[in-house]
Amino acid sequence: MKRKPTAPARKPRADSARNRQLLVDAAKAGFAEVGLNVSLEEIARRAGVGIGTLYRHFPTREAVVEAVYRREVEQLAEAVPQLLQTSPAGEALHKWMHLFVDFIATKRIIAPSLAAAAARTSTPTSVELITSAISTLVKRAIASGDLRKDIDPSDLLRAMVGVSYGNPDAGWEASARRLIDILMDGLRRKSR
Repeated sequence: MKRKPTAPARKPRADSARNRQLLVDAAKAGFAEVGLNVSLEEIARRAGVGIGTLYRHFPTREAVVEAVYRREVEQLAEAVPQLLQTSPAGEALHKWMHLFVDFIATKRIIAPSLAAAAARTSTPTSVELITSAISTLVKRAIASGDLRKDIDPSDLLRAMVGVSYGNPDAGWEASARRLIDILMDGLRRKSR
């Protein structure tokens, strides 16, 4: 018995895509202001949609958390071409490192709910996307002469995670940004 060919998946309607993005943005803001336990009703209210719209896009709280996390990772990866287009390579890397602190700020809030989401994902992992982003920036900065030649992107990523996670205090973000500025000074090519 022959199967009927399946129709290609349709693109979501523009209003559906807009509502999804509004929900993700509202969830991120709610997590930052209230914490991980912000109600789904509050997220829908902040997005300006009904609770039914939220559940059509995200059937569970974990699905909301996963969408926020995935969007944060995608924004880090998507920032690379724009940064390289508008800034010298070393400066683009420096700006991206500060974006990484923003990413970690969100991740620190939602991390308790991410384990189940990570097990279900079939798309490129966050580690792959972030590693690719930082590798591109480091290679370009080395090629342009902005960075020392002995910089390994994976070493730099570990250092950034360290400055972002190593401080449990409330003011950790300001400290992380200062440490990234110091780290960037050490990465620059020494002039002779």
